Amino acid sequence: MSKPIKTVLKLQLEAGKANHAPPVGTALGPHGINIGDFCKQFNDATKDMTGDVVPAEITIYDDRSFSFILKTPPASALLKKYASVEKGSSEANKKKVGKVTKADLKAIAEIKLPDLNTENVEQAMKIVAGTAKNMGIEITE
Repeated sequence: MSKPIKTVLKLQLEAGKANHAPPVGTALGPHGINIGDFCKQFNDATKDMTGDVVPAEITIYDDRSFSFILKTPPASALLKKYASVEKGSSEANKKKVGKVTKADLKAIAEIKLPDLNTENVEQAMKIVAGTAKNMGIEITE
């Protein structure tokens, strides 16, 4: 029999850098979770992804225990990394901030595939291309 679930939280944290400070402390503290335990487990699980933002879905149980699932980094974070830009454009349709190649787009789509609602890489590329367009990142050949 599975334990009764108290709540499910979603946090986006930098890989290997979770600590007691917000947002971790403020999100987990009210639920009585041992924040140090979570930080240690999250940092151990993400030590190979340094530099990426990693979303975590944390399930908190009534007995104050927890489990978490790591998701793939957000498409926007991956696009910024591949295009070497700090942030997206404030006017995406007028002002372009960077470029990614079709090969980069495919690589990002393959990373994101497990978390998208498709199993087709071509469709995943279209989803990521939409995010790129909204960020003012051009896609080149």
